[in-house]
Amino acid sequence: MKKHSINGKYPINDFKSGESWRLFKIMGEFVEGIDGLHNLGPAVSIFGSARTTADHPHYQKADEIAALFAQKGYSVITGGGGGIMEAANRGAAREGADSVGLNITLPFEQKPNPYATTQLEFNYFFVRKVMFLKYAQAYIIMPGGFGTLDELFETITLIQTQRIIKMPIILVDKEYWKGLILWIKDKLLKEKMISEKDLGLFHLLDDPKDIVKVVEDFYATKPLSK
Repeated sequence: MKKHSINGKYPINDFKSGESWRLFKIMGEFVEGIDGLHNLGPAVSIFGSARTTADHPHYQKADEIAALFAQKGYSVITGGGGGIMEAANRGAAREGADSVGLNITLPFEQKPNPYATTQLEFNYFFVRKVMFLKYAQAYIIMPGGFGTLDELFETITLIQTQRIIKMPIILVDKEYWKGLILWIKDKLLKEKMISEKDLGLFHLLDDPKDIVKVVEDFYATKPLSK
């Protein structure tokens, strides 16, 4: 029997077989992630650039925010790499909190930082993002690039569409985010791509103490859940 091929290179039967085995790899990452974080208490996920240097104010602020949350009994979850992620893991670890790093295997940039007391390794971005969202009670968005924007908008979309329950989303540094917020209002809102109420899905703050207070106030009348 003649085997069909894709571009004359890969037999279709082999391709399908490879895709089937990939499903088991994906399932394995979900299992490892759930097993690794199942006993994690209340936590916040902190997103931000891997390129931020240790002498940058954003790095120092991420460290302070994580430390303040740790003092309030929260664990801190990051992407496990450098920059903002390192700063947040560092602040949490210094205060004795669970400091979780969900590292992604990449050909460049991403290397595990030494401050994550719990480290998990992922090959698939979408599995990793499920872990960010599933085990956090708030999402802190520090300045970052495309990866941070991806995490921000996926989180907003999942809350907007009620795929996850409403939780605080906080964008840190008004000056950094103001252009994006103006564009959202000028384009998305004016052209009715979103509703006015959707602007209430996130907060824009600068002061670390205010950031912690928003989360504390949100859960003042409802129990924290895993």
